[in-house]
Amino acid sequence: MKAVVQDRYGGPEVLRLSDLPVPEPDKGEIRVRVLACAVNLSDWEYLTGSPFYARMVGGLLRPKRAVLGSDIVGLVDALGPGVTGFTDGQRVMGDLVMQRGGFAELACVRADHVVPVPGALSDETAACLPQAGGIAVAGTEGLRAGDRLLINGAGGGSGTMALQLAKAAGAHVTAVDNAGKTGWLRDLGADEVIDYRERDFTETDETWNRILDMVATRGPSRIARALASGGVYRAVGGEVSVLLRLILGGLRFRFQKKSIGLLMVPSGAELTARVAQMAVGGRITPHLDGVFPLEGVPEALARTGQGEVKGKLVIRPDL
Repeated sequence: MKAVVQDRYGGPEVLRLSDLPVPEPDKGEIRVRVLACAVNLSDWEYLTGSPFYARMVGGLLRPKRAVLGSDIVGLVDALGPGVTGFTDGQRVMGDLVMQRGGFAELACVRADHVVPVPGALSDETAACLPQAGGIAVAGTEGLRAGDRLLINGAGGGSGTMALQLAKAAGAHVTAVDNAGKTGWLRDLGADEVIDYRERDFTETDETWNRILDMVATRGPSRIARALASGGVYRAVGGEVSVLLRLILGGLRFRFQKKSIGLLMVPSGAELTARVAQMAVGGRITPHLDGVFPLEGVPEALARTGQGEVKGKLVIRPDL
C-alpha cells in the first residue's frame, strides 16, 4: 500500500511517499481503507517532535509510528480478533491520535474509537470533525448568552467550530489570529478580531470571562490580566514549560476567582458521535480550505505548521 512515512523528527522534508506491506489488524482493531484524513496541528507536533510532549507520546529519539494522520474516515476492510458489530464496507470515522496511520491507503485502528459516519456527511466533512470538533465542543461547554469569549488561534479547525458554537449560544466572541485571517473571521461572525502580531490581547484594557487558547505562549500572570473575576482560561496545547507554569502558577489566582488550566477533552467514540450529530443538525460546519492527495501531505503539513490554513485541510489517498 502507499503511505507517507517519516523515520526521524524534522520538517516536511523528512516525509516520503513509500510502499508498505498491507497491515493486519490486531485484537480489538479493524482495518479500514482510508477515504479521507484531516490534517491537525497534532500531526505537525508529531512530525517535528515539538512541543516535548509529542516525543513523550510518540517516541523520545525517533517516531514510534511512521505514518501520521489521526482523524480518519474509511471503509471497514477487515476485522481483528474479537471484533464484532462492524460490516465489510461500512463507513466509519474516529479520532485515532494515539495510533495515527491515516496518511495511507489502509490503516488499522481501534474498533472502540470509531463510529459509523452519518449518511448526510461527506467523507471530507466527517474527517474534519473528530479532533477539532471535540476540542470546540469541550472548549465552549457551558457558554451562555452575554458571555465574553476570546479564542486565541481562532482561524484553525477547532477555532472556527468553537466560534460557531459560541455565537449560537449568544456569546460575544473575540477572535485572535494572523492578519491573513482576521477579515475572514469577521465574516464568520466574530464580534471583534485581533491580529496577534499587532496586538497582545493580555495588554489591552479588555477582559473576558472565557478564554480558549489553542497554543499557549503566555504565563499565568499575563493571562490573569485578561480574565474577568470568575473567568475561566483553558489551554489546548503549547510548550511543556508554559503548560506547567499555567497549571502550577495558575493556582494562586483562584483567590481572585480566576480559573487557569488546561482543556481536558474526553476523546473517544462517544464524543466523535456527538460531534457528528451536531454537524448533521447544522450546529457546526467545518471550513474546508483544501483537499490533497497523499503526495501533498508535506505541503499540507507545512501550511498547517505555519498557521496559514483557514479551517481544515484534508488528505484523500484516492486522488
